[in-house]
Amino acid sequence: MNKNQIISAIILFAVICLNLSIAADIKGHVDTDANKIKYKANTVVYIDKAEGNFKVPMKNPEMNQTKLTFVPHVLPVLVGTTVNFLNNDDVLHNVFTPDACAGKFNLGSWKKGEIRSHKYDKAGCNSVLLCNVHPEMEGYVVVLQNPYFALTDKDGNFVIKNVPAGKYTIKVWNEKLKAADQQITVGTGKNEVVFKIAK
Repeated sequence: MNKNQIISAIILFAVICLNLSIAADIKGHVDTDANKIKYKANTVVYIDKAEGNFKVPMKNPEMNQTKLTFVPHVLPVLVGTTVNFLNNDDVLHNVFTPDACAGKFNLGSWKKGEIRSHKYDKAGCNSVLLCNVHPEMEGYVVVLQNPYFALTDKDGNFVIKNVPAGKYTIKVWNEKLKAADQQITVGTGKNEVVFKIAK
């Protein structure tokens, strides 16, 4: 191998390493029919599967109970995450789920200012949260395999940050509506996705 070939090989290796290290944001929008516009918010958009070992957040995310409502209404988390449930109301609250994937837990009832916790250890679990003191209350925890996910705002917009370069299947979860999966290649051109959710 001559000098020019060695230089070319080094440059090629450097380019490959650079491309492997590139991470980009995936931006997009979730749309739906006018009579279902309220469902544009609180839709989870996520990468179905990604390689790597992912650490759960050092600080447990919170699902609050305030004004007889679960806040946030939908909480996406990485598998293995422990969620804190906080009562911010002046009345007793309870948190339970009938979903087997989350362990069909019931944390009991507790007063304002107290916290109970539960660890979600099964990826793919979409667990409804209920309160047996206030049957009108409902929330969701969506458990994901990797940290590349986002929750849409009230207008249906989302950004999934720092996704490594590669080919992925991107999906949505919505409490009432569905959308077809899409394929995306991060690191080539614009990383934008539009979903149409419907029944």
